[in-house]
Amino acid sequence: MPKDFSMMEDSNACANPDLHALSDPARRVLLRGGLAATVGGLLAPLAGCGQAALARGGALLGFRSVPVSSADAVVVPPGYVAELLYAWGDPIGVPGLAAGQPAFQPDAGNSADEQLLQAGMHHDGMHFFAAGSDRGLLVVNHEYTDEGLLHADGMKTWSAEKVRKSQAALGVSVVELARAADGRWAVQRPSSYARRISARTPMWIGGPAAGHTLMRTEFDPGGRQVIGTFNNCAHGVTPWGTYLSCEENFVGYFSGPPQPDAHAKRWGMVPGGYGLRWHEHDARFDATLHPNEFNRFGWVVEIDPFDPRSTPVKRTALGRAAHEGAFVTQAADGRAVVYMGEDARFEYLYKFVSRDPVRTGGYANNREVLDHGTLYVARFDAGGSGEWIALVHGQNGLDASAGFADQGELLIKSRQASDRVGATKMDRPEWIAGDPRTATLYCSLTNNSDRGTEGQPGVDAANPRANNTMGEVIRWTEVGGHAATRFLWDHFMLAGDPANERAEARGNVKGDAFGSPDGLWFDPRGVLWIQTDASGSSLGRGDYARLGNNMLLAADPRSGEVRRFLTGPVGCEITGTVGTADMRTLFVNIQHPGEGGNDHGDPAAARKVSTWPGGGRPRSATIAIRRLDGGVVGT
Repeated sequence: MPKDFSMMEDSNACANPDLHALSDPARRVLLRGGLAATVGGLLAPLAGCGQAALARGGALLGFRSVPVSSADAVVVPPGYVAELLYAWGDPIGVPGLAAGQPAFQPDAGNSADEQLLQAGMHHDGMHFFAAGSDRGLLVVNHEYTDEGLLHADGMKTWSAEKVRKSQAALGVSVVELARAADGRWAVQRPSSYARRISARTPMWIGGPAAGHTLMRTEFDPGGRQVIGTFNNCAHGVTPWGTYLSCEENFVGYFSGPPQPDAHAKRWGMVPGGYGLRWHEHDARFDATLHPNEFNRFGWVVEIDPFDPRSTPVKRTALGRAAHEGAFVTQAADGRAVVYMGEDARFEYLYKFVSRDPVRTGGYANNREVLDHGTLYVARFDAGGSGEWIALVHGQNGLDASAGFADQGELLIKSRQASDRVGATKMDRPEWIAGDPRTATLYCSLTNNSDRGTEGQPGVDAANPRANNTMGEVIRWTEVGGHAATRFLWDHFMLAGDPANERAEARGNVKGDAFGSPDGLWFDPRGVLWIQTDASGSSLGRGDYARLGNNMLLAADPRSGEVRRFLTGPVGCEITGTVGTADMRTLFVNIQHPGEGGNDHGDPAAARKVSTWPGGGRPRSATIAIRRLDGGVVGT
């Protein structure tokens, strides 16, 4: 996500009480009594709901930790190799086009049309869909753009062509991969599966908000078809084989009116937008002229990666948010369950439970599963229990008198509905991952330096640190399976550096220190892979003075041990980690190398901060990591 903290959204001004105000005085004293006491007390509720399973099995982590690094390079453990696979500007391999396979131009001279046939910018969430042991499709989100790197002269001049190129560099890409006999992976060009989905790709709107008055615009009077997706952050994978791409920080692309209304303000809209200037050449993004267009973004988008002619669908039943990701699992009765975090300060954690069970037969037989069901928002109670509160029109005070005429409007205003029911305001809930052996869910709370400051919510049981610069990983187990409405929770760990002066920034990590956990992924053996996203303005300073560049770590959920597996180049975020089924390859995204304290590089000094991966203009990229002896990664 964008790293300029001055631009980070914080628009939740609702008066939901904090957990510390609801809990008894003794509990509040305990929270003030120290982090060790807090975490130790919260571990107890999970003792009988999965911890016994965690105690079984042998050692999970078998590699030597790499040291902290500030080098402009990817560093992996001895015996491993990291190979460049798919970088911004690489051709995706669309066959049969007169344009051929346009190569990346190091001076950023590619046109908008060429960019639409190339890898987008800022790789984020991704998944590998295997088609046999040595082939498959890699689907990659492209979150946002660095306009200073995307164009030869940055934003010094501005034109319709530059807007089109910016829109072409966002969205999703699908590429075909193959593994050679020596274990190396390569993009296959041409490929009949190759596809780019961008901010200009037509897609359908599905679910209760489809056709709603608030979704209708001059460009789409029916409110059922929208052009484009962008700011695609993390992702999900359905049991029937489709890819879920999540729209995160969309509001900044819209130029707001001089005085945005209450609805727009709650979503962070400001006059003029965040300086991205799309509205100057694409009228849809002028919210003064077209106030409903921004309601059509902030959704989870379902994509069939195996059919390049298919139309993506925005699934509105899953709610609207600055969506980070969408972890999908199933209830005991076969219904789909989707867990989602909203990456903004003091926003919420959601769960969707489908009405219908998943059917056999792939996407063809499950096209409407995500259009019908119940959306819930989480309340984390003091003492380690919690409740999923239904966001259903007519329940829990969510009716016309509260500003929700029907279920469609409620979903469009998911934040306001969550405010109304008293959900817990979290410290930037991001990726969610499920332990394949215990069914325990883990969520990264990346950081929130506003926590406890004047005029902002104070600490509570789930968010126990003021000026939370380091973040934590919270976890919970459902009481009665994934469709249940009650859960038990604790903190898996509080990130930090034990050498920090501030007690709130030391954490309780058992192993290698880190901060700002973001991406989470469980491999089939039960290793939790943690990816960090400390901002460019934080790296090497203050509480991060000794932590170097962002990193990938492996954690053993049974013991809590954490080892540093990879460090990235200067200014990057580590994200998107996913492995092959045999775990002999780990795919990892290196996002925005060279990024400093804001989202836009200097076009006159493009190589000032980083030249990764090729010595020139820095480029986000997917890398493939494998053991030189062909063994299982991480062992």
